[in-house]
Amino acid sequence: MAGNQRFVAGTPEHPNQDAARRTETAPSQQPFAVLFGCSDSRLAAEIIFDRGLGDLFVVRTAGHVQGPEVLGSIEYGVSVLGAPLVVVLGHDACGAVAATRAAVEDGATAGGYVRDVIERITPSVLAARAAGHTEDEYFIAEHIRHTVDLLLDRSRVLAQAAEAGRAAVVGLSYRLADGTARLVTARGLEVPAGLAS
Repeated sequence: MAGNQRFVAGTPEHPNQDAARRTETAPSQQPFAVLFGCSDSRLAAEIIFDRGLGDLFVVRTAGHVQGPEVLGSIEYGVSVLGAPLVVVLGHDACGAVAATRAAVEDGATAGGYVRDVIERITPSVLAARAAGHTEDEYFIAEHIRHTVDLLLDRSRVLAQAAEAGRAAVVGLSYRLADGTARLVTARGLEVPAGLAS
């Protein structure tokens, strides 16, 4: 979050982005976080969190939907690489969530595998609608919470790591216009007072 604050303020430090770091990380990696986010081209994790080589183990899919490959990649980051933090990163103006809302509300469908993405986001949209929400931010937040819950429900590795205090899973929502990331949900850790904003 400190890196995100530097990014927002326009004072990035660009840590771990030099030749020495490249040489240091060439033999192995020890990222401090796994970041599972949306594939959107406007939120590159290392940039918006002001990080560098070897810091983040990044997994991205449209609408941060998950299948076996995603779960395996995240489990690898936690169980093999030892990352103690998994971050689910959603964002406003998400095209995958908007397409799902259109499919639910208007019956608009997509072809190919885009339909699979929409089907995986549908439970989040339905839950937000059932709660009476109509604004984009609530649909995004619900989908982030749903993704965090699914990760812990589907992955015994992640659930056990969280229960044992070896890892935490948090959900953040990124605002494209101002670059801020805010906490939506956290599982497996006590949230420091300054983080919950």
